[in-house]
Amino acid sequence: MKKYLVEFIGTFFLILTIVCTVVGGAGAMAPLAIGSILMVMIFSGGHISGAHFNPAVTLAVFLRGKCDASDVPFYMIAQLLGGALAAVVGIYIVTNMEGVTEPVASQFAATHAVPALLAEFLGTFALCWVVLHTATAKGTEGNSFYGLAIGFTVLACAYALGGISGGAFNPAVALGVSVAGMSAWSNIWVFLVANFAAGAVAAFAFKFVNGDD
Repeated sequence: MKKYLVEFIGTFFLILTIVCTVVGGAGAMAPLAIGSILMVMIFSGGHISGAHFNPAVTLAVFLRGKCDASDVPFYMIAQLLGGALAAVVGIYIVTNMEGVTEPVASQFAATHAVPALLAEFLGTFALCWVVLHTATAKGTEGNSFYGLAIGFTVLACAYALGGISGGAFNPAVALGVSVAGMSAWSNIWVFLVANFAAGAVAAFAFKFVNGDD
């Protein structure tokens, strides 16, 4: 139960930061805040749950062999619940700020499905690839930089690919921004397909490169 609570809390603050910075008007600074909150939440919870905070990461870690099958559904449920609740809380906070209006469902747009699918796949692959190599590999076991590496991966990919798809790279984020009204529900399939596919591919790529791990 402790692991699932950590996953809920970490995912909650990740999505809360996304909603409050994007809708609240942080502009170009939003990815910095998002990458930073992910980093500190990973450092705070990594020793308890592995600090996935992302169903696609959970899938990748499971396929890599570092997450028990019995934990997978509960991790994902905790992450999705955290994301949905964070969206509700975040929208309540920011829409009661002076000068902030209701979000427009174009902030996480997938108007052009193929570029959005590719952007989400690449960003999620990069994230899962870095997680697997810095947080699960024998060669980097016990390192002190894994949270920074993972947070900066999201930061870099948000700047590089966020303008194409919104830069979710996480099914829990996709749910959260849909609940918050920042993305049309009709777009959620783009995120889910690309994110989970990237998690699976990253796991198989890791096992191919690190066959003796």
